[in-house]
Amino acid sequence: AGSFQEAGVIQCAYNLNFPLHAVTASSAQCPAWSAFSVSSPAVVLETAEDRPEAVVVRLYEAHGSTVVAWLQTSLPVKEAMLCDLLERPTVRGCLPLEQQGVRLSFTPFHVLSILLVLRQ
Repeated sequence: AGSFQEAGVIQCAYNLNFPLHAVTASSAQCPAWSAFSVSSPAVVLETAEDRPEAVVVRLYEAHGSTVVAWLQTSLPVKEAMLCDLLERPTVRGCLPLEQQGVRLSFTPFHVLSILLVLRQ
């Protein structure tokens, strides 16, 4: 019912096309863990690519709206910066790391690539 945004169509499509795969683990109880989270359902974290001493995260706005979202990670990030689609840092420079994570601003259907440099 309602709009595709209210119905969660984007998330349902991802669940159908990219189902979770169970991996057998030891019987020891482990706390729940997630490498990334995004504060807005309008923003989709499409991919995170590993590279030496860094991770490139690509996100996009999927609802056709203007939105501010927070990207949070449990990884030890020392620096975050915008990069282009070829994963080269842009002239806009570094993004501040805040308690809530990295603040990102999106216009409708905007794609952002973020280079997260990790502490060693």
